[in-house]
Amino acid sequence: MDVSGRSTLSRRDLLQTASAAAAFTIVPASVLGGPGKTPPSQRTTIAGIGVGGQGLQNMAAFQQIPTAQVVAVCDVVREAGGYISWNWNQGKERQAAGREPSRKYIDAAYAKDKPGGTYRGCKAYCDYRELLEKEDADAVMVATPDHNHAVITLAALKRKKHVYCEKPLTYTVEEARKVAEAAREAGVATQLGNHGQASEEARVTCELIWDGAIGPVREVHVWSPARFWAPAMFDGRPPAAPVPDGVDWDLWLGVAPERPYSPEYLPWMWRNWWDFGTGLLGDLGCHKLSTVFKALKLGSPVSVEASSTRDNGETYPMGVIARFEFPARGDLPPVSLQWYDGGLRPPRPAELEPGRYQGDTLYVGEKGKMMGHRLIPESAMKAARRPPKSLPRSPGHYEEFVIACRGGVPAGANFPDHAGLLTETCQLGNIGVRCPGQVLKWDGAAFKFTNSDRANKLLSREYRKGWEL
Repeated sequence: MDVSGRSTLSRRDLLQTASAAAAFTIVPASVLGGPGKTPPSQRTTIAGIGVGGQGLQNMAAFQQIPTAQVVAVCDVVREAGGYISWNWNQGKERQAAGREPSRKYIDAAYAKDKPGGTYRGCKAYCDYRELLEKEDADAVMVATPDHNHAVITLAALKRKKHVYCEKPLTYTVEEARKVAEAAREAGVATQLGNHGQASEEARVTCELIWDGAIGPVREVHVWSPARFWAPAMFDGRPPAAPVPDGVDWDLWLGVAPERPYSPEYLPWMWRNWWDFGTGLLGDLGCHKLSTVFKALKLGSPVSVEASSTRDNGETYPMGVIARFEFPARGDLPPVSLQWYDGGLRPPRPAELEPGRYQGDTLYVGEKGKMMGHRLIPESAMKAARRPPKSLPRSPGHYEEFVIACRGGVPAGANFPDHAGLLTETCQLGNIGVRCPGQVLKWDGAAFKFTNSDRANKLLSREYRKGWEL
């Protein structure tokens, strides 16, 4: 107890104490959860911070896992429309989101399993700091705009919370390094929101390449279509507008420089403004490059260069090409990795049959080529030896995180082993975009560019007063 006489035991302390007496206690079935149910005391409790489009989808997924329990949600928006559907199976319909719709959704989902059909167990917060102070949740899910990922994630890691964070892990290269190190020191479970890493296709890709299906790989091309959330292009910033009722604009800005509210930022367009988002390379790069990193066992690149369509200084360009050079790794040769977005892509491979979809990832090996997880042409795939399943299959992206929270194996996109480096590399590419015409030489061990002071300044950002990490 503290000096006031109040108990200072955490939920984890209480659970550990209770387990010692469990054999001598008779507990009603309603508390245990009933036949086939996981007792509430044995579930990993999760709080969601940032529950707009993707954040609400994440919490809905966690709510369906029997060994997890969603206990709280947090968002600076009370309730608003205009969000892209959080259920991607519905397409791109606009939906309402925010902390109140999210709280109601979670309560309604749990109410279906209650005898009376009601449930009021999910709390709602506006400020993530209040949530972390008041809620003793085991884990947090972070899905705010990119610019606030690091400050929230580090605050959670400081409290030894398990953390699931949407991609990209952080806004800057420096933040990615700090978050990965903090996660390692905290010894907690972590997972990045790049769902494709848990797929069967990701494992088949690795197994084919490791089995030598196309020989040593020296070249990879990865591309992304034009973004569907593209903002209007401004020469400067959009005009200021009144802050809508129920929106805490100061909290939304967080670490970012002060600027007036505009509907051009919320709820979706923020991701392409340099002050808030990291464009397609930061957003989708962490999806599409994940398997490339694992299959080719990539570490830090040694150089990066990029070109783009017009960069007005405020918004991510409409199209970007970035090239990363990676050194040899043991017996593996150097690799050149090229990224394209905004509808830009490499020439169509001659081996790809007419009319066949071009995919979005091309591996060029000394003995052949792969489009995604299949050799091209299809005749080469049919003739190839089927490699053994050397990699364990995933129980599911979200399930990986919950299993790790409960003491199981680390999740496939955990921060120290994968997500930190992956995010670092994507953000190095964005520095290349902002330093056009230069081949930037990167020393990952020393954490600096060896030939550009401007690029080194872009490794970090200046934080708004009161929001320093």
